[in-house]
Amino acid sequence: MLHFQTHRLPIDAPWLVFVHGAGGAIATWRYQTEAFKPFFNLLLLDLRDHGLSKDMNPAFASYNFDIVCDDILEVVDHLGIEKAHFLSLSLGSAILQRLDQKRPELIDRMVMAGGVFRATLKMRVLVNASELLNLLLPYKYIYAIFSLIILPKKNHEKSRRLYRQQAKRLTQAEYMKWVGLYGEFFQVLDEYFHRQMKKLSLVVMGAEDHVFFKAARRFVAKQEKATLVVIEKCGHICNIEQWQRFNEAALRFLLGENTVTVAAG
Repeated sequence: MLHFQTHRLPIDAPWLVFVHGAGGAIATWRYQTEAFKPFFNLLLLDLRDHGLSKDMNPAFASYNFDIVCDDILEVVDHLGIEKAHFLSLSLGSAILQRLDQKRPELIDRMVMAGGVFRATLKMRVLVNASELLNLLLPYKYIYAIFSLIILPKKNHEKSRRLYRQQAKRLTQAEYMKWVGLYGEFFQVLDEYFHRQMKKLSLVVMGAEDHVFFKAARRFVAKQEKATLVVIEKCGHICNIEQWQRFNEAALRFLLGENTVTVAAG
């Protein structure tokens, strides 16, 4: 089973499940845990091969979205969670939408930070370049290069550093298995881009997210139940770089309140 952490309230409270992106870990949510745990029971997960989720069985030569989702559902079922809000980051937005397809009755409201919604030309170039570099460089160098491309500005430094630190936990073999997701990645994104979401959803993007922002804005414009919040002077990993503003927006949405006092991270 995936490595996970829970924070439970002594009273009956809704669950909030966190799904990090590729190369991330539970530490991705270091600025959300204290702010969110007064309101929800929290479930934080390390996806397969990430963080402390190592040497899982059954083993697979490569991964797809169903494998990743089934890992999450195994933990959810183990804890007896029947309904929950979900919060995702980056690639986690595609995982979250697949979860919504597989078990729609599980998911209440969705928050997607730095969401990935369309296979744009810039994204295709980055993915194809990474596949080529896989033949030439160890993945840790590839992560360093692409973290600088995706998070290029000085104010992105903190989230870029955390991204690199978490990615170091992956071995070369584990990284190559996750590369297998690219086999269906573009097809999945195209399918989800044209799908009407049936759950109330919040998409939070940094205005300086030059790779993913425009597609997110077009995606939300097509959705009747989705709202876009843009954080100025902020890059891709907005829940770290501008964590206070992110937490306020996410909590207002999840709690249905106009004002929320955010706990210190």
